[in-house]
Amino acid sequence: MSAVTAGERGARGLVELVFRARELSLVVALAALVLVTAVASPGFLSGQGVKDIFLNTSILALLAVGQSPVVITRNIDLSVGSVVGLVAFSTGEFLAADPQGRGVVTALVIGLAVGTACGLLNGLLVSFCRVPALVVTLGTLYVIQGFDHYIAHGRQINAADLPAAVLRLGNEGVLGVPYLPIITAAVMLATGYYLRSYPSGRDFYAIGSSPEAARLAGVPVRRRVLAAYLFSGALAGLAGVLWLARFGTVVADPARGWELTVVSAAVVGGVAIVGGVGTVYGAALGALLLTTIGSALVVLKVNSFWQQALTGALLLLAITVDRLLASRVDRLLRNRSVRHGV
Repeated sequence: MSAVTAGERGARGLVELVFRARELSLVVALAALVLVTAVASPGFLSGQGVKDIFLNTSILALLAVGQSPVVITRNIDLSVGSVVGLVAFSTGEFLAADPQGRGVVTALVIGLAVGTACGLLNGLLVSFCRVPALVVTLGTLYVIQGFDHYIAHGRQINAADLPAAVLRLGNEGVLGVPYLPIITAAVMLATGYYLRSYPSGRDFYAIGSSPEAARLAGVPVRRRVLAAYLFSGALAGLAGVLWLARFGTVVADPARGWELTVVSAAVVGGVAIVGGVGTVYGAALGALLLTTIGSALVVLKVNSFWQQALTGALLLLAITVDRLLASRVDRLLRNRSVRHGV
């Protein structure tokens, strides 16, 4: 075995160890939060309480999973909240026109199609037109919001107008486990397996680590960035359908402001804002942590302002930790390379 190969394997092992440490720290923080809240309010861990937490986490976690490949490639998608709102209202309006003849499959097809179209627009502008991701997705955020309000005209979709099968998707489950967490977990596991096990999945990390080096190594950077936005848009579309199924009653732009919460969940979960680092499992854990904080504050009768303050503090802490860890790992890898004569 050559010194270079040994160094590369050691580097991969070190980075994976950092990933596991970040995710483990989230689990510990989540357990401590739940324990403290349960002691103060025993009803917090009731069956219905736990079910509500997982239901409330599902849509945010799904969006965080979709955001992860985008952030890993050193980009960002601020339009996801607007896409959720557009899909929820437009799909609800279409289903309400014929609730007996249209069901879950129709809703999923519409949601995925609208979400993927929005992702395609973002991806083309960022990857092929080379417009900064922040500018593109901030612009599409407002464009989609405006279009959503235009088609809504102040109206709302009511649960009574929707097919029963769609409402069951959002409020029932299998063996007591709601459908929404099952769907989110399945998407998360499939995405995590792909990013870890397939060369094209590892390309996202290569792009985030160094776009120029990835390009020189033959990675199709533009296509991978486009694929990341398509995936984010598709999951935002799916999240819009699940939002409709979960709440039933929908007004224009119901997920306003969620884009920053989604980014916060991914970053708190260990997806580095500078790219190249993170897992979808950590992003989902970040979403669960933020949701649990919100539920705990409600149970403890704390002003909702503090939820936003804590979210911001966690975001700043996560970014600081990411920078410190990145510097530490970089030093260790340089020292290891010197020892191996690389």
